[in-house]
Amino acid sequence: MFRFCSLFSGSSGNSSLVQTDKTNILVDCGESAKKIINSLSEININIENINAILITHKHIDHVKSLGTLSKKYNIPIYTNKETLNAMPEQKIKIKEENINFFNISEDFFIGDLKIHAFSIPHDAANPCGFNIYNNNKKISIATDIGHITPEIMNNLEKSIFLLLESNYDFNTLKCSPYPYHLKQRIS
Repeated sequence: MFRFCSLFSGSSGNSSLVQTDKTNILVDCGESAKKIINSLSEININIENINAILITHKHIDHVKSLGTLSKKYNIPIYTNKETLNAMPEQKIKIKEENINFFNISEDFFIGDLKIHAFSIPHDAANPCGFNIYNNNKKISIATDIGHITPEIMNNLEKSIFLLLESNYDFNTLKCSPYPYHLKQRIS
């Protein structure tokens, strides 16, 4: 079994589950701990069976409950140093022994999953997407991408499943209640 489930996706919060017979990982946790736990419960996954949390980037809609989930359930987190240092409010909640760093473009393993992080264009500290491999199959996740780059295209090739999240719409942004500086950043 190699399973993907999007728990939440969008500006209000992002979190996904990748599961095999031996390993359960969350990619991001941008909703409240309670909402994530309830969503996992709806698909018969206990939060205590989560082996790790991977982080794509520092924005709150991707890390809202990171510190809480890691601390309360002793869940290891995997991130790059720049991302962790850019979110001090989450960092202080995480036990040092649960912090695992990866480098972009270098493979690492969690249980029976091989993970390959790749760069994405986004306005955050060293943001990334992930290729997640199991038994010669690949799932790819790339969120908040402003545009497709050749590197992203290369990393998405031969995926059996692909999650792309890019929810930009000029008219929606123009009419949104966001302050001007945020509209400028997003556009």
